[in-house]
Amino acid sequence: MEALIPVINKLQDVFNTVGADIIQLPLIAVVGTQSSGKSSVLESLVGRDLLPRGTGIVTRRPLILQLVNVDPEDHRKTGEENGVDSEEWGKFLHTKNKIFTDFDEIRQEIECETERISGNNKGISDEPIHLKVFSPHVVNLTLVDLPGITKVPVGDQPKDIEIQIRELILKHISNPNCIILAVTAANTDMATSEALKIAREVDPDGRRTLAVVTKLDLMDAGTDAMDVLMGRVIPVKLGLIGVVNRSQLDINNKKSVADAIRDEYAFLQKKYPSLANRNGTKYLARTLNRLLMHHIRDCLPELKTRINVLAAQYQSLLGSYGEPVEDKSATLLQLITKFAAEYCNTIEGTAKYIETAELCGGARICYIFHETFGRTLESVDPLGGLTTIDVLTAIRNATGPRPALFVPEVSFELLVKRQVKRLEEPSLRCVELVHEEMQRIIQHCSNYSTQELLRFPKLHDAIVEVVTSLLRKRLPVTNEMVHNLVAIELAYINTKHPDFADACGLMNSNIEEQRRNRMRELPAAVPRDKSLKGPGGLSTPPSEAPALTEAEGTKGGSGGGPPGDPEAGTGTWRGMLKKGEEGLWEDRSRATPPLTASPQKGHAINLLDVPVPVARKLSAREQRDCEVIERLIKSYFLIVRKNIQDSVPKAVMHFLVNHVKDSLQSELVGQLYKSGLLDDLLTESEDMAQRRNEAAGMLKALQRASQVIAEIRETHLW
Repeated sequence: MEALIPVINKLQDVFNTVGADIIQLPLIAVVGTQSSGKSSVLESLVGRDLLPRGTGIVTRRPLILQLVNVDPEDHRKTGEENGVDSEEWGKFLHTKNKIFTDFDEIRQEIECETERISGNNKGISDEPIHLKVFSPHVVNLTLVDLPGITKVPVGDQPKDIEIQIRELILKHISNPNCIILAVTAANTDMATSEALKIAREVDPDGRRTLAVVTKLDLMDAGTDAMDVLMGRVIPVKLGLIGVVNRSQLDINNKKSVADAIRDEYAFLQKKYPSLANRNGTKYLARTLNRLLMHHIRDCLPELKTRINVLAAQYQSLLGSYGEPVEDKSATLLQLITKFAAEYCNTIEGTAKYIETAELCGGARICYIFHETFGRTLESVDPLGGLTTIDVLTAIRNATGPRPALFVPEVSFELLVKRQVKRLEEPSLRCVELVHEEMQRIIQHCSNYSTQELLRFPKLHDAIVEVVTSLLRKRLPVTNEMVHNLVAIELAYINTKHPDFADACGLMNSNIEEQRRNRMRELPAAVPRDKSLKGPGGLSTPPSEAPALTEAEGTKGGSGGGPPGDPEAGTGTWRGMLKKGEEGLWEDRSRATPPLTASPQKGHAINLLDVPVPVARKLSAREQRDCEVIERLIKSYFLIVRKNIQDSVPKAVMHFLVNHVKDSLQSELVGQLYKSGLLDDLLTESEDMAQRRNEAAGMLKALQRASQVIAEIRETHLW
């Protein structure tokens, strides 16, 4: 299991090269108040003076310190490989491969690097300094020295220095893979320990907190730390370890760490003989090594899974960025071809990325044809906007000056064309909806199918412009064709259409059947071949006539009237009857007041200019004529609507959808595949190359980390 800490150190090195914080590696964070002895504890663990010392805040940047144990037998070989003659040396990440054998230089480098980032105004920075120390006298550890907790800003420190330091400490110790080394001075009350307080915020169960009591030799005379070291004051699950650091006088007198450790052992044997074997710097180093190894063992499976998942994510991310462009001509042709293929596949429904939230592409076009357009046509009333008065007016206008014996065919054509014309607007709206959907397919292909286009924003804009222009060009052609389809139906009213002929035959048979029934009910005394005249020469209205032949009914309904009536034959059905007196002619002075002369023209008003009273009840002849025309209009309208419902989608598919599909790639190639446009179109977005390099570096680091972890055998964990 000793191999676990070097593995973590290797992983630390791997991720340091890319500056990644995405992997939270196991380490030990040293937390304590300002001047509580944190740096002294670290120096005792290293065995050398390497950290800046002084009063006030000295540690102003996190120091990630990796201790690497070098076997005394091969330290010469390792040193020769690194070009080092000394048995102990250090390396900084920011100085690349430079070797430091003088630990005074290491201390100076830490001070210079701190001031370079944090300045010389006692401010702090969260950018860490990475230091690796190789020595045969250390145990394998990864430690983080953090700035000391302070309350009051001094000098020219920022006013929120307390908050900054607290956030910096919490950022490191919140890592669940971090062991917290809470340092507290023995000459202060443990109940006021800021280190233990902040440790409990992130580790309330105390599973990863180890307490270190420093300055045992500075306690007041007559007091000791026995109760504290025994855990009677504040119990800590991982234990409490007491140490004795060098005083500032010892440091000034150049007292070595080795001598300080010997003096520490002598002090513990004298003052705390029963606890001497469980305290001191050497015991602390072994304990930290053991805790870190067990902690790494517990974290390793999850760490391995996390690395593999991230590697897969970055592989996918790097793939979306694409490779750097080498052959621009081939790349441009490939992107154009891929976009055209994805556009056509989206229409055909064979695209790789299929929407699940809404209809898209060909499915929406199908919905427009058969649901939106189909239902809109079905909702069009064949007789919508057509009143009975309109039908009667059309019949009268079609007869000319002479009353008609039969319903005029011209009136039917006039009215049915008016109704068929109403199908044009929904047909053109169908074209518009399909055009809008084909425009939306461009965005769908850009977002989901051809993400490589996001690398080249100018190419993306150019492709959108070409496709939009092609769609815009085909829209008038398609609209013209749909307009012609309706115009074709209006150009020739085919009354010989098989479906229409069948409908007419069925309708005529029904009318004939009704006529026979009326004839069957006539009294035998009534003559059927004489003109129906009432007393006084007045025509008998149809409602009182026993029966009418078709010709007689025409005379009675259209042109019949009292002799000498100037309005007879010119529309006497327009308001000459009183309500409740159907068809009964009366004296003109009682029936209708005489028409006054027009003051403008000086003659009688034309009855065609007089509005028809809507409330008037129609005669049987008029009712029959209206029903005939309405049935014919409805029958023929349904035939035309069926034709339009079938032919408009076909026209849209041929003139718009299929034409765009067939000519899209050739249009894109013709417009964009030009040598003068290559450099401009294939210009990447500004940050794309940077993001690709970052993703490639991270992927390489993750793959290397996965390889390092894979080298550990399961037997090493236990």
